[in-house]
Amino acid sequence: MDDFINKGDKATRLGFGEGIAEAGGLYPNLVVLGADITSSVGLNLFAERYPDRFFSFGIAEQNIAAVAAGMALTNKIPVFSTYGVFAAFRAADQIRISICYNNAKVIIGGAHAGISVGPDGATHQALEDIAVIRSLPNITLISPADANQAKAATLAAIKQVNGPVYIRFGREPVPNFTEPNQTFEVGKGEILKNGTDVAIVATGHMVWEALMAARTLSLQGINAMVVNIHTIKPIDKTLLIHTAQTTGLIVTVEEHQVHGGLGSAVAEVLSQEYPVPIKIIGMPDCFGESGTPAELLQKYGLNADAIAHKVFQAVNRFKR
Repeated sequence: MDDFINKGDKATRLGFGEGIAEAGGLYPNLVVLGADITSSVGLNLFAERYPDRFFSFGIAEQNIAAVAAGMALTNKIPVFSTYGVFAAFRAADQIRISICYNNAKVIIGGAHAGISVGPDGATHQALEDIAVIRSLPNITLISPADANQAKAATLAAIKQVNGPVYIRFGREPVPNFTEPNQTFEVGKGEILKNGTDVAIVATGHMVWEALMAARTLSLQGINAMVVNIHTIKPIDKTLLIHTAQTTGLIVTVEEHQVHGGLGSAVAEVLSQEYPVPIKIIGMPDCFGESGTPAELLQKYGLNADAIAHKVFQAVNRFKR
């Protein structure tokens, strides 16, 4: 547990941007399509290094998705990123038909995910994008835990996946606790802490909160496993079955609606493979609002203390 130390807060969008900039030197056919928020999503790093491979489209997300599909079908590796609410919803038709139907290798950055976007409020807080994206055939969906993992995931996605990829990340600085030179395997989750009483299965920024919740639970006599599901599609079925067999109780945590997200994906697997009680923690079927990230996480029960309390209740209900 004490092996995980915050190395300094850093936004996951910067890890994504660093990964794309590094990939630009590895793949001469990689191009970036800008949506007028280049710096906000970290793609300014690529634009500064490779201006001849950066194309600005302005606020035209549907056009960007369609052009990206065409570029992919002519042996380019196109990357575009915008706020998740625009990438997953405004460009949904183009992603479905132009990108996914053609299994085109396009890297899509879904930025400003979750309520931790903060003051921008409900219109800019992507809380349903996992549900929409993971339902599309052919696409891979990645939700890294911190900035280091966002960079590793971005590079791995370009190298390992021969099809469309949606990478979900946030705006605000969050604890950066994974190793900078980590090995990232698309489709494989990871156990960050072993435990036998309950498994906290988390994704994205909630992984750190889950680790802190497990620390609190240990003081209450509960030995919680913590699992990072950084790839939501394809999800690591083998690991999920192992966690269910080991603990007999699963609690999922995500900065997303409780419907259609990580919790639903986990339930789909375990209901068919190894049924155990599952508690889903996320946004309770409502929109977010303006506020600081800390205020919003507390209000909607997504900080470490709230997670620990809900896990404690689940253990008492199902195992004691």
